[in-house]
Amino acid sequence: MTFSLHGQAVSGGIAIGRAHLVSHAMLEVAQYQLRERDVAGELMRFDRAVATASAELGSLRSEASVPGAPAELSAFVDLHAMILADPVLTDGVRELIRERRCNAEWAMVQQMQQVVDQFDEFEDAYLRERKQDIVQVVERVLRVLQGKARKLARRKVAAVDDDLIVVANDLSPADTIQFKSLKIGGFVTDLGGATSHTAIVARSLAIPAVVGMQHARSLIQDDDLLIVDGTRGVLIVDPATGVLDEYRLRRTELQLDRSKLKRLVTGRSRTLDGEDVELHANIELPQDAERAKEVGADGVGLFRTEFLFMNRDELPDEDEQFEAYRSVVKTLGDKLVTIRTLDIGAEKEARALRNRAGNRSAPNPALGLRAIRFCLAEPQLFLVQLRAILRASHYGRIRLLVPMLAHAQEIEQTLALIELAKLQLRESRHKFSTVEVGGMIEIPAAALSLGPFLRRLDFLSIGTNDLIQYTLAIDRTDGSVAHLYDPLHPAVLKLISQTIQSAQRVGMPVAVCGEMAGDPKLTKLLLGMGLRQFSMHPSQLLEVKQQVMMADATQLAIRVARILKLDEPDKISEQVEKL
Repeated sequence: MTFSLHGQAVSGGIAIGRAHLVSHAMLEVAQYQLRERDVAGELMRFDRAVATASAELGSLRSEASVPGAPAELSAFVDLHAMILADPVLTDGVRELIRERRCNAEWAMVQQMQQVVDQFDEFEDAYLRERKQDIVQVVERVLRVLQGKARKLARRKVAAVDDDLIVVANDLSPADTIQFKSLKIGGFVTDLGGATSHTAIVARSLAIPAVVGMQHARSLIQDDDLLIVDGTRGVLIVDPATGVLDEYRLRRTELQLDRSKLKRLVTGRSRTLDGEDVELHANIELPQDAERAKEVGADGVGLFRTEFLFMNRDELPDEDEQFEAYRSVVKTLGDKLVTIRTLDIGAEKEARALRNRAGNRSAPNPALGLRAIRFCLAEPQLFLVQLRAILRASHYGRIRLLVPMLAHAQEIEQTLALIELAKLQLRESRHKFSTVEVGGMIEIPAAALSLGPFLRRLDFLSIGTNDLIQYTLAIDRTDGSVAHLYDPLHPAVLKLISQTIQSAQRVGMPVAVCGEMAGDPKLTKLLLGMGLRQFSMHPSQLLEVKQQVMMADATQLAIRVARILKLDEPDKISEQVEKL
């Protein structure tokens, strides 16, 4: 019977193939009472299971380190290893076994639930989804305890003409590593969002993926014929012949288009009427810089440094940060690298910062002590990062980007700390070069009060993700209001346009580094607003470059000016589509 399901599109393209269901260890385990004399043996059984699971992760780390494997895979395996080694998880299990004289399986599930409940309270979507890492680590240990090693079915691969579609409740890094040796065409999961492992790995491998399907795993059977539309977020089960033929044609066309895009890597990013446009890459880890270089990025427009601080018990010291920043600079050569200072605090918890001001409970974390507010409240921590960035500037072109600025005094305090960091480096005889300082425009107050930004800073970068959320008072990760999250809301467009025009009037460089910059459907809209610097995920860069090379910026400016006068979202969307 043909039917379709809808979810969140996280990696574009079309995959057609047979369903391969991935089963997971059941977390609903039985509880049974132990005799006092058996408790020591149960503790030993649990410790052996943890050791076995740890060894499995070690093997997976080796597999993830082979040439060509996405850098994200190694990072995810390392994260699972850290979770497994965390006493918060394992010591709690041992304590339950001793106190309640219960079996290890039941104790582990109980302790897992306590830890997961804490993650549900986080405001940040990325951190909330990390609770799935806890679940996946627990499942790994449970499989060892129950003697159920996970095996992947490879028998179908040779018999299927089309790709294999992995269908799961959720996927762990271990799954994705093992799937690399199979002919995987697409991923479908019940759980997950734009920052889930499945989404991140699917994008890095350029594999179509739809997540958040809710009930796909229970409705689909092994060997069902599936179509995954990773662009529209649609899954079609047992499609009719006509639908199948249509999607096979569309898949072929997409593959040809992608192949042609590779020819643009060395091409100049210039509009038909001669306007040069800079296309930069957003990166999260130092190793991501290589991917930016491969697609011909003009530089790094956003290096999210908080990923160096998260999922660890100790803060990275100055030398470790310096080496990370220098490695990106050396990879990019003479190209510009924009490093964003620490955007953490409140809902973005780092274990090493657990007792700091920004990680204490707050009534509304999204509006609390985060980003530059946190850094100014922790000047010694901030100075360490500033010194590391300045030291790296001696090896290449670096700009420093400050997140979530809203007040003039925040700009002055930040600049004063940068000067102090320079003084400290001179005293310690460390070399550094001139570094431009810019501010992120991601709060409506900043967009509406640009004077101090234009007078005191060297460049601006518009973070559209937060700007949209704060302007519309909508958390796009909240399913009940996500449909109201609209990049084309007239208020959002006016704030972006006004910021670009104000910066241009005084000759200040301005970029967009949020998700709007990487959406090829919005490239011409932003060009028409006057934007000449875009920054996006490396996988999106060539599609955006193609749109740039087919655009006439002069004509777009006239058409977009008319669009900005509209105040009805439907009409705005219609006119943007016509661009």
